[in-house]
Amino acid sequence: MKPAHTGYRHLVHATRYSLKGFGAAFRNESAFRQELGVCVVLLPLAVWLGREPVEWILLVGSCLLVLIVELLNSAIESVVDRIGPERHELSGRAKDIGSAAVMLSLCLAGLTWGLLAWARFLA
Repeated sequence: MKPAHTGYRHLVHATRYSLKGFGAAFRNESAFRQELGVCVVLLPLAVWLGREPVEWILLVGSCLLVLIVELLNSAIESVVDRIGPERHELSGRAKDIGSAAVMLSLCLAGLTWGLLAWARFLA
């Protein structure tokens, strides 16, 4: 099937859907709001903490990775909840795996920020 929109129109529609997704995540997901708030504080600090562009991209990238994984986890949870409210082993497993992915991204961000801060202040 041929897509309804191509070229510039596709870009406009895709951008609109993406912004709609950001809005839905912000309104409905408290974890996303919390992580976004932390990123808003950390991103200016990344410019100060990082000495070189590679350090900046590591600091900023680790923050953005947390937000990306949280968005994907929220999408998984929404789909599982849409299927039905009853408890099912596979539904629980999907939600737990999504949560584990968020935890790993938070660990990576913490490790990145911690090591670069240690290198800046203690090395």
